[in-house]
Amino acid sequence: MPEVCTGYESLAGMSRRGFLSQFGMGLGGMALGGLMANSSSADASGGILNALHHAPRAKRVIFLFQSGGPSQMDLFDYKPVLNEKHGTELPNEIRRGQRLTAMSGNQSSLPLVGSPFKFEQHGDSSAWLSELLPHTATVVDELCFIKSMHTDAINHGPGVTLVQTGSQFPGRPSVGAWLSYGLGSESENLPAFVVMVTKDKGGQPLVSRLWGSGFLPSRHQGVRFRSGKDPVLYLNNPSGISRESRGRMLDALDKLHRIQQSDNIDPQIEGRIAQYELAFRMQDSIPEATDLASEPEHVFKEYGDDAKTPGTFAANCLQARRLAERGVRYIQLYHPGWDQHGGLPSGIKKQCQETDQASAALIRDLRQRGLLDETLVIWGGEFGRTNYCQGKLTGGNFGRDHHPRCYTMWMAGGGIKGGMSFGETDPYCYNIAENPVHVHDLQATILHQLGIDHERLTFKYQGRHFRLTDVHGHVVKDILS
Repeated sequence: MPEVCTGYESLAGMSRRGFLSQFGMGLGGMALGGLMANSSSADASGGILNALHHAPRAKRVIFLFQSGGPSQMDLFDYKPVLNEKHGTELPNEIRRGQRLTAMSGNQSSLPLVGSPFKFEQHGDSSAWLSELLPHTATVVDELCFIKSMHTDAINHGPGVTLVQTGSQFPGRPSVGAWLSYGLGSESENLPAFVVMVTKDKGGQPLVSRLWGSGFLPSRHQGVRFRSGKDPVLYLNNPSGISRESRGRMLDALDKLHRIQQSDNIDPQIEGRIAQYELAFRMQDSIPEATDLASEPEHVFKEYGDDAKTPGTFAANCLQARRLAERGVRYIQLYHPGWDQHGGLPSGIKKQCQETDQASAALIRDLRQRGLLDETLVIWGGEFGRTNYCQGKLTGGNFGRDHHPRCYTMWMAGGGIKGGMSFGETDPYCYNIAENPVHVHDLQATILHQLGIDHERLTFKYQGRHFRLTDVHGHVVKDILS
């Protein structure tokens, strides 16, 4: 029978874990073990799932996130009615009294604005695309356009947070963290989850919690790769510390850790040691993985001139392909600047010049290397734009406000049907007319393609089992091949 502590001095000299192990004939330790079960399993195996819930169609994800909200009716969702009714008032029967943002909600007039850009049909699928996307037009038969996306958020912060974490409120794990937690990493020498942000771009701020691990163990948070000589901060040894010296330090730390683990098992220490060891291995793997100079000239030509400039969207797309080849599970690219409340015609044209060629090149590159079928590629933002002008409509210059009720994203590879459009908006591109797809449906579909039932990948936190899709979400089965 365990010794029972009765004196203050005895209790003061024990750790909390030691006290719980002895309290109540060891029942306290059993309870603590139950509370730590999720963390222990994830840290020990790299992935919490001993087996996938069903056969996967994809091994990895590349999410080309267009931060700010691309205008769907100027890129993908052709609406000639808006051109016919350009300058006239948004009909009440279309708006239906729905809320607007504070930026346009007090306008005395909401004039409809047709797209100034020409649309044409492309490929065997006859997909309508704006003239702003000539390179995307060459790969439309690989793409599935979801034209009936909708979200609960009407402003950027909650909108981006919802897409990336499944909640409008900060603090939840990101999609990549959930996949790292569930599946672990394919690579021993690279992180499971990598993030890249296009450099020198204005727009809404993108903060690290968007790729954080929330209440999951910290080892599952995204690792941000930057342009420049140090792609990962604090990875290189400090001045005067050799690699051999760092290796000896880790060996000594591991021995001390094993001594402590023999007395008190602490999964938090296991997680930290695993991160130290990964960082040590990354000192060799990161320089090789991020050396774009090793790519042949014809590849740079395919992705565009910007691909040779570190930190551009084109260079990040090329880097994403290299990471996919090397087993990174979830690759998240952010490209800000799509928030065109004013000056949309020139602003969106510039955005497309920065992203169109590289996005299409990534699809072709993955296909040519036999990687597209096992790589799920996603393109889109947090919401769409309004069919009416924000502010005064003057000549050919205008802006569009946030619009959460309908917008377009596309997906490719990873078991998604190519050459199709799913969902439909009304002729005014204001409401969904057919097959709505919520952000949680998108997330459920992403997990499904990697072999995960979104209702069964959970983590118990503060007495509740949480999941990426909260209490919502359905797999969009009609777009699966």
